[in-house]
Amino acid sequence: MKKYFQFEELGTTYRREFVGGLTTFLAMAYILVLNPTTLTLMDIEGLPDALRMDYGAVFVATALAAAMGSFVMGVIGKYPIALAPGVGLSAFFAYSVVLTQGIPWQTALTGVLISGLIFIVLTFTGIREKIINAIPAELKYAVGAGIGLFITFIGLRNAGIVVGDENTLVALGDLTQGNTLLAIFGIFITVILMTRKIKGGIFFGIVLTSIVGMIVGLIQTPSGFIEPAPSLAPTFGAALEPIFNSPGELFTIQLLVVVLTFLFVDFFDTAGTLVAVTNQAGLMKDNKLPRANRALLADSTATVFGAVLGTSTTTSYIESSAGVAAGARTGFASVVTAGLFVLSIFFFPLLEVITSAVTAPALIIVGVLMVSALGKIDWTRFEVALPAFLTIIAMPLSYSVATGIAIGFIFYPITMIVSGKVKQVHPIMYLLFVIFILYFIFLS
Repeated sequence: MKKYFQFEELGTTYRREFVGGLTTFLAMAYILVLNPTTLTLMDIEGLPDALRMDYGAVFVATALAAAMGSFVMGVIGKYPIALAPGVGLSAFFAYSVVLTQGIPWQTALTGVLISGLIFIVLTFTGIREKIINAIPAELKYAVGAGIGLFITFIGLRNAGIVVGDENTLVALGDLTQGNTLLAIFGIFITVILMTRKIKGGIFFGIVLTSIVGMIVGLIQTPSGFIEPAPSLAPTFGAALEPIFNSPGELFTIQLLVVVLTFLFVDFFDTAGTLVAVTNQAGLMKDNKLPRANRALLADSTATVFGAVLGTSTTTSYIESSAGVAAGARTGFASVVTAGLFVLSIFFFPLLEVITSAVTAPALIIVGVLMVSALGKIDWTRFEVALPAFLTIIAMPLSYSVATGIAIGFIFYPITMIVSGKVKQVHPIMYLLFVIFILYFIFLS
């Protein structure tokens, strides 16, 4: 085991790797609550049950997809990077695809499945790395930052801090409401934990907020602690149903944009996380990532696996940097994280106490972490600053990740052509320009 994971070469031990894997799990365990809450649209009242995914099934699918992705990353990629369904992609899946566009969640899962299969093909052929390189860095950073703002906006709305207004579109909510006060408490406690660099600050913020909610009577106390895992039956295989029952639903411009969005966002998330975490761990060699295709294979296989089980796109988590900071240097830490995700399935009753007011602070804080990409955009170059800005601002204002990406990717070739930099635009960007123009024509 030590030889396979190169313990001696990387100067690590079982203890350091276990602590690192545990730290990573604590830092990202909030997804076990946040993902089911998001995909079931728990915060949206009055929706028919047919439009909602089953909470327990999504919880199990989330844990198993995270376990599978982290295990593959650890054993095959040999990197201390854990995976789980992405927060931004889950929000896009639930609020843009299902709620706004009216696409059934079963069909949306098919979109995730298709994107995962495309990932696998692109990874094995090496095309995936080429496509990543074709997208300008500024737009990659803009997508991440835009999703961060979108997630923060959703968190503020779920907390009741921001509400709708007929005159100004949005306004400050009633801060005296019990659930809003609970969310504000959660924000303060999470900010304190994160500022003090407490490992797993977001997770512990959720735990403490839940406990306070139960003490003051805003949250019902759980009836137990450990019980058999919830059934996967409500979501298992649902991604395959549209393929056999209603294939016509798959050949639409809307679903094409959905699949492309899953592809693009996961491209950026995974590539950015791999570079950031491996740099932090000192694993980059000559500015290149060893075993890059193996690492990329982890999220593509986990995405297919997760889609069949019943969850949105699985991607690499930047919270893995917390595990690296705790000493993790090898894939063994990811194997530890994978094992902890499997064990978490049997503690489902404890997670039922989590409400939208409890998870709102996590959404807001994750948004803060994601908008750090703003600092990497060269705002002095107007030809890239404009499409980057439009990408970022359009996501929360249109309440759609896809719309933000489409607008930014349309304006980028235009500004580059006008500035006389036609040759600096990759041909793939011109193809995307045409695709997104068609998207808006058919959308209207």
